[in-house]
Amino acid sequence: MLLCFSSSHRTADFDLLERLERHAPAVTAALAEHSDIVSGAVVLATCNRFEAYLDIDEPLPAARAVSAEAVLDAVSSAAGIDPETLRSASAVYSDHAVAEHLFAVTSGLESVVVGEGEIAGQVRRALESARSAGSVTSELERLFQLASRTSRGVKNRTGIMSAGRSMVRLALDLAESRVSDWSQTRVLLVGTGKYAGASLAALRDRGVKNVRVYSPSGRAPKFARSHDIEAVPADGLVEALAASDLVVTCSAVTDYVLTRPLVTQALALRGALERRLVIDLGLPRNVDPAAAELLGVELLDLETISLHAPLKELQAADDARSIVDAAAAEYRARTTEQQVTPALVALRKHVFGVLDAEIERARSRGDDSEQTEAALRHLAGVLLHTPSVRARELARQGDAQAFIDGAAAVFGVEAEVEAEPIRPRLAAVDDESAAS
Repeated sequence: MLLCFSSSHRTADFDLLERLERHAPAVTAALAEHSDIVSGAVVLATCNRFEAYLDIDEPLPAARAVSAEAVLDAVSSAAGIDPETLRSASAVYSDHAVAEHLFAVTSGLESVVVGEGEIAGQVRRALESARSAGSVTSELERLFQLASRTSRGVKNRTGIMSAGRSMVRLALDLAESRVSDWSQTRVLLVGTGKYAGASLAALRDRGVKNVRVYSPSGRAPKFARSHDIEAVPADGLVEALAASDLVVTCSAVTDYVLTRPLVTQALALRGALERRLVIDLGLPRNVDPAAAELLGVELLDLETISLHAPLKELQAADDARSIVDAAAAEYRARTTEQQVTPALVALRKHVFGVLDAEIERARSRGDDSEQTEAALRHLAGVLLHTPSVRARELARQGDAQAFIDGAAAVFGVEAEVEAEPIRPRLAAVDDESAAS
């Protein structure tokens, strides 16, 4: 059974999402401790959502509530969040609803900015991390592969990806009224990851020419060389901050990069500008919210930016939703078809067993014509075609048991129950959680 724990911008505030993101490794480890029910997991942590997609080793529908409660308790304990607070700020999906939700998430339909392009890559990296940890079951692999295919279909067949703007570009749109001339704006970029690259590209699109980069982890020189900008020395953050009109932070570090005392020092420097706009795209936050209380500092963080997310392009969103719904329905149908597979295998085995026996008897009588054998095998395949089609139709209609019972009554075949395959158990992930 598939289960998804989801806490996103739709259900939770950014403080709670930040706490979940900060404790992502602990949450994964906590889920690993429930290996009696959790066979596999993929954890997705982005700026706007924290989700755990789980393969639960419990097929009984009655166990859904118990499994969901166990997962919620594990997340609550690992993140240090009160269970009731977490429950009110999250949603739990099960069975086919998991597929529909993931397909919508990967296609950008659940993002703050509908249609934003970063989410598909974030989902892909979450899957890759889970693969490295050995926590992906075959069903989770199938689910995420179909999600990726659905996202590509939405991108290629609708205008939602181009209509939607990334969080970076939305933030700069909001900053537009505060900037008189982008070409004269001095920008300090804090961070060197994918968001830093996207931020730099968006800034250059607006005509920004003066950009310096600072990295808390010391990667600024390498990033600066590859992007043809200037790197700020490890001990030069205060001076760089003082000399900047706009600061864009998008670092993956877990502590504040710009603290209130540090910003106070920058403001006090001789020649420091009176007014400074800071855009904080980090999750966890890169900027201490208390810094916004200082005279001359205006802060735009993710929570503020999300409040100004534009209305979606209705037609593009409707088209994208139709594709997602169709993909989810097909996933549901194919999953349901698996219920009749054992009965179909048993029927095929029975028919070809009878055929092989008759061919063997014919050979013992001296009739070993290859043409006759080929014709008989073709006939058996033709006769099995209609039952196979009908079995899948019944399964899709929710009446798989009718075929299973019919095959048993007419042919006396019983579906064989395959031995339970050895499934990988969830292991704790020690590497860094997916970057926003």
